[in-house]
Amino acid sequence: MPASPSTARAINDRLALRLLQQEGPLTAGRLKELTGLSRPSVADLLERLTAAGLIEVVGESGEQRRGPNAKVYGIVAGRAHLAALDVRTEGVSVAVSDLLGRVLTEASAPIDTGVGTGPAVEQAVALVERAVKEAGVDRPHTVGIGAPGLIDPATGELRDSTGLPEWHRRLVAALQERLPESRVSVENETNLAAVAEHRDGAARDRDTFVLLWLGVGVGAAVMLDGAIRRGASGGTGEVGFLPVPGTGGLPSATGCDGGFHSLACSAAVVELAAAHGLAAGAEVGTHGPAAATETGVPKAGAPEKGARETAASETGALETATSEAAAPEVVASEAAATETGAPEAATPETGAPETAATEMGAPEAVAPEAGPPEAVAPEAAATETVTSEAVTPETGAPETAASETGAPEAVTPETGPPETAASETGAPEAVAPEAAAPATAVRGTAVPEAAVRGTAVPETAARGTAVPEAAALVRAASADPSVPAHAAFLDALADRVALGAAAVVSVLDPGCVVLAGENGRAGGTPLAERVQSRLAALSPLPTEVRPSALGGEAVLRGALLTAREKAQDDVFGYRD
Repeated sequence: MPASPSTARAINDRLALRLLQQEGPLTAGRLKELTGLSRPSVADLLERLTAAGLIEVVGESGEQRRGPNAKVYGIVAGRAHLAALDVRTEGVSVAVSDLLGRVLTEASAPIDTGVGTGPAVEQAVALVERAVKEAGVDRPHTVGIGAPGLIDPATGELRDSTGLPEWHRRLVAALQERLPESRVSVENETNLAAVAEHRDGAARDRDTFVLLWLGVGVGAAVMLDGAIRRGASGGTGEVGFLPVPGTGGLPSATGCDGGFHSLACSAAVVELAAAHGLAAGAEVGTHGPAAATETGVPKAGAPEKGARETAASETGALETATSEAAAPEVVASEAAATETGAPEAATPETGAPETAATEMGAPEAVAPEAGPPEAVAPEAAATETVTSEAVTPETGAPETAASETGAPEAVTPETGPPETAASETGAPEAVAPEAAAPATAVRGTAVPEAAVRGTAVPETAARGTAVPEAAALVRAASADPSVPAHAAFLDALADRVALGAAAVVSVLDPGCVVLAGENGRAGGTPLAERVQSRLAALSPLPTEVRPSALGGEAVLRGALLTAREKAQDDVFGYRD
């Protein structure tokens, strides 16, 4: 049965708008070619859409012949505006854009969860309102939120989950209340990262792939035939709970301790790096073996032949050093001072991170039994300022926490400070190579089911915590994988990542795995190639492994893309 004239016009209008969304501004002639419509039909639809305020003439083509066919038509960008949020455990990033997704302003701020749920919600809402005002927008048509946790597929709401701040769930309702004319929706952050990588990143040429997020927590997003798959309860991608070898235990329904999370989370990566002689104080972008920065923070690296050079510190007290970003790092080593008083690198056998001296005063190394390190002042690690750009993992300032004996403890994203290996005297013990399987990284700490998913894209989740900069260690190693210690660390990390990836590949056969999150992005091609080679040995299914192309901006970008789609569907008056 042929369509009525009004139905045919609606179909043609929708087709033209879709093409303008996907291709950008087009001439009437180009629209005729793409739609297959006659010239009069194209002229009619352009007139209708212009009169409706949906499209406008945005310029002229470079054709010699002038006239109606030389005009270039585009969507009216100011017809609606969008807001996107990337919500983290301890902060929020916001972007405001026009209907075409052109960003007008960005802002980010830490959220002090210690102030309580109500004040935390108010801080986040105020940041959104401030960003909207700075963009010169009356109100956003659509607000897209990327948040940790599980999304109920029936209601589209963030599920109530232990292990995640209550203000996350309250934020959605608060924004809807303060912006009653805006459409507010929330999506899991890992899924949004996959949407962004599919549109603008590493998976642009793939409609079927798995995004594996490696960060403070571990998660995955599954895209099949161009659509995100969420599962019956919204839990597709909970790979942190995968039982895998090497963890020394099994996960449970209430915690992922003993699962894949125990091998691949940031805390586990830091332990693995220490077992290979890489210093936890490595700076982002560090190349090669250890060398001191101007502020005394050691760079990552290890002696190529594993020879340990030792001497003794005069006081035997372990000192701490802070980077220019005020990220304190505790530096430990079994070495003692050289003639200049500067400690030198330890070997992977000792597990002690290497250091090097600066003229301004490098931290001195001591043997583990020498005594507890000095605590770093907590205020040196936290930032309270609002920036105009999204916060990246590199800007997160880790801090240390003291145990009962005064020894600093590493902090995991789920529960705060996990226990470190400490002697009875309170002195941290050297990391042995067998600690490479870091079951102790999270053992003894129950990780709720949503906590893993909740930290699946935690690039900014570690802000203000004492979790060492795992991404800096991975980036330093991948920057110069020719260094034996770097290569050994990347090989060991790839072994671990491949265990979780192989399980996903054997079930879904995605053909492509994107390594995302701060650690996946930091590993780049060297890590991706190693994981791919191990997958080839573990599975008969051919799988390409690629590093993320978007990094920390993926979640915010994905939130903006989904908000744009919803707004355009509403403004243009159609649904898919």
